[in-house]
Amino acid sequence: MMMMMMMMMWRSVTVLMMIVVNNRSAAETSLTIRTVRPCERLTEIPSNISSNTRCLEVMQTQIRVFPSGAVTSLQLLRKLTILENEMLESIGEFAFANLPRLSDIIISENIALESIGAYAFFNLPELSEITITKSKHLTSIHPDAFRDIVKLQYLTISNTGLLFFPDFTKIHSAAPDFLFDLQENNHIARVPSNAFRGLCTQTIMEIRLTRNGIKEVASDAFNGTKMHRLSLRGNQQLTHINPNAFVGSSELVVLDICHTNLSSLPDSILGGLRTLIAESTEQLKELPSLHLFTKLHQARLTYPSHCCAFQNIHRNRSRWNPLCSQPKAQDNFNFFRDHCLNSTSITCSPMPDEFNPCEDIMSYVPLRVLIWIISVLALLGNGVVLLVLLGSISKLTVPRFLMCHLAFADLCMGVYLAVIATVDMPTRGEYYNHAIDWQMGLGCRAAGFITVFASELSVFTLTAITLERWHTITNALRLDRKIRLRHACIVMTAGWIFSSLAALLPTVRVSSYSKVSICLPMDVESPEAQVYVVSLLLLNILAFFCVCGCYMSIYLTVRNPSSMPAHADTRVAKRMAVLIFTDFICMAPIPFFAISAALKRPLITVSESKLLLVLFYPINSCSNPFLYAFFNRTFRRDFFLLAAHFGLFKTRAQIYRTESSSCQ
Repeated sequence: MMMMMMMMMWRSVTVLMMIVVNNRSAAETSLTIRTVRPCERLTEIPSNISSNTRCLEVMQTQIRVFPSGAVTSLQLLRKLTILENEMLESIGEFAFANLPRLSDIIISENIALESIGAYAFFNLPELSEITITKSKHLTSIHPDAFRDIVKLQYLTISNTGLLFFPDFTKIHSAAPDFLFDLQENNHIARVPSNAFRGLCTQTIMEIRLTRNGIKEVASDAFNGTKMHRLSLRGNQQLTHINPNAFVGSSELVVLDICHTNLSSLPDSILGGLRTLIAESTEQLKELPSLHLFTKLHQARLTYPSHCCAFQNIHRNRSRWNPLCSQPKAQDNFNFFRDHCLNSTSITCSPMPDEFNPCEDIMSYVPLRVLIWIISVLALLGNGVVLLVLLGSISKLTVPRFLMCHLAFADLCMGVYLAVIATVDMPTRGEYYNHAIDWQMGLGCRAAGFITVFASELSVFTLTAITLERWHTITNALRLDRKIRLRHACIVMTAGWIFSSLAALLPTVRVSSYSKVSICLPMDVESPEAQVYVVSLLLLNILAFFCVCGCYMSIYLTVRNPSSMPAHADTRVAKRMAVLIFTDFICMAPIPFFAISAALKRPLITVSESKLLLVLFYPINSCSNPFLYAFFNRTFRRDFFLLAAHFGLFKTRAQIYRTESSSCQ
């Protein structure tokens, strides 16, 4: 009977325990407690564990509570691992307390674990590492769970269901190079005040608060904390850091806010930063004042334009150290760089590309002045032309109808230039801080839409005007072939549809208006964008040759006496020839340089292209009103007659009325 009982006890021990003896000494053991057979159920820590055990692993058991005093007898225990216990729901008070040799505690993959009790980590003078991870249902850690762990050097809590930021203020570690890692705890939404006060009396090497659900960092959150590096990376809901969050903290030199939604940074910490990491921080569109970055050496940012700010940053002379005047100050390179240099070299990425150089929207003062002159002339001139043509009592003929559309297109070009000039004024000298809001915003897309629409409608209308003149002159004696107003309406409807579609495509990611500060579709990275840009340019070139062919035919017809075109039509054709060729001569450089750029063989830079934008691209918009309107006697008559209705130029209007009466 006694023999049978001994065999059963031995069988039970072999089922529940697996003992591995270290090579160093038979007295030092590593013990794994686990369920070997599914039919066996280990529901509590065995009481007969050897007191010489150095490493204990509790794995895959049915224990529901890790109670107080369960391992107190293991005074030589150095490492404790609690792993994959699917039934474990709580770790009780004083669960690991009073173990003088314990240095490592790992609690991982206990999917049912919900709470850790008070003083669970207490009176552990040699404990240097705590890891709590992969416990999705762990929602509560008692405020007194961590107390007086003076040698704690690594604390990791990750992938849990914690609802609030745990209390670490009673740890009082004195270990150097302390590393705190709190990550992937999706329900922690706030870093409270004094969250790290009392965590460590030495400088903390790094505090990692990565990929949590943090939305806010409260005032005084880092009060009383000395830390070298802080990482808030991956908190995609983090939108606000209180301006006083770092009051009472010191020694922070590296700040990582990648993949957050922060739009600003507290000024109080910028003076000590040496490295700022803000990649994929899309809401940080405006940098703090540059004079606050007195020690910055490296910046890894989201937007290339921000690196322009650091190209010639200057230090604040009030921070100079009196020792800088000593002859041997330059011998200490780091000291001289940090305290004595008037300017500092900062490594910044990503650097601006060829599409966004470090300059204002209008790079030079002459361009800034010229764009205002041209935009005002285009707006006033074409506005007056539209008003006169639409308000005149004269019959609306096909040429006048087409002129209205041309004036409207040129008026839109004037609006575009005025928008660009207006945005350039307040951003002058600090465009790097406004580039993202402008280029990625609705304003730039609207400006780009207007300019492409205006350009294409202008080219289409000029071509239509030329074809109408050619048809009228070559068929002067065939009244049955005369173009009627309804025909012109159909043609211009097609022109409006084409121009609208051409301007709309970059807004649906076929090319882009956001590539450059002047909001033109210069993005040719994708094959679709290349086809789009090249097609528009080729159509404009085709229109130019169409105009050339029509006027060559008109010239030959006028020289042929048998055709006998009406004298008025011939005179109008000559005037139109001046108008059309002036427009296309002004636009000729645009397709040449644009096609080379679209084929990724640019002949000029973006800075140089702005000169084309101002001198060639819109010049016809302000010249057209003079070429086809103000220099025309009929238009001047209509202008003065219309003005007389408002009490202006009555004398001149009376002269034109008298001349009209005498002619009749």
